[in-house]
Amino acid sequence: MNLLTYEIFNAIVQEKSFQKAAKMLNMTPSAVSHAVSTMEKELGFSLFIRNKNGTALTSNGEAIYPHIREILNSNEYLLQSVAQLKGLKAGTIKVGCFNSVCTAWLPTIMSEFRKVYPEITVSVFQGTYDDVINWLKTGTIDVGFLSESCAKDFYYTTIYEDQLLCITPKDFLTKHPDYITLSELENQDFVIQRESCDTDIQAFLDKYNLTVHTNHHVIDDQSTFALIEAGMGIGIMPEILVKKMSSNINFYRLNPAEYRTICLATTHPHKFSPAVNQFIQFVHQMDLESLNH
Repeated sequence: MNLLTYEIFNAIVQEKSFQKAAKMLNMTPSAVSHAVSTMEKELGFSLFIRNKNGTALTSNGEAIYPHIREILNSNEYLLQSVAQLKGLKAGTIKVGCFNSVCTAWLPTIMSEFRKVYPEITVSVFQGTYDDVINWLKTGTIDVGFLSESCAKDFYYTTIYEDQLLCITPKDFLTKHPDYITLSELENQDFVIQRESCDTDIQAFLDKYNLTVHTNHHVIDDQSTFALIEAGMGIGIMPEILVKKMSSNINFYRLNPAEYRTICLATTHPHKFSPAVNQFIQFVHQMDLESLNH
């Protein structure tokens, strides 16, 4: 087996299709099939199965996939290190992020990063907290934006304290003009995202043992805002999103104040490629507060 074989294996996993993998790698489907057959013969077990959703890994394939990803990532690290020695600012970075960061921050971060490092390619993977965690573990991404509450299994550096705010329809009445108390949240109708999308909100409710009515369970921030704006309930949302959203809602600070800590997480802190290291340093140096307005 060689590096090309591993690239073929990885392409099939990503594309869920031999045909699409061949197209992505600019190879013939027969060449891709032959490479997989040779790999399976050398390993002594099958790697893929075909189902109604395309091509999937066997259990043995799933077991070796993280190791193949590590080999490919190590090769990318080597290539970028050589490029850096030659004075080049080249490379590829795969970044995972959850919805609010992708909406509020990432367009500006990527635009500014490209101005400084035009030769570095950044690929973005947007998903839930659970998605980002899985992508880090399998080596699909190099670095992921996560809430600190979900990053305990990784090496991470904190980058921002994001205040949680209460979002209400315009006609919702509060006792105070600029904040809302815990007692006012009790027994209210809530619009809540599924836990895999935002564990921090559920953690907040659990922390204070709040009893709320949750008839609406959504998976993205836009749906949350739309339902609240339509009067379907109230919600808890991060500040980085709220100030960019519709004016047809009200938002209030929580009393006592609550925050989630946003971090950058990786699996191998000492194996950063030069490009990944540059990206992490770049994000740390940015004025993230200014992106919220």
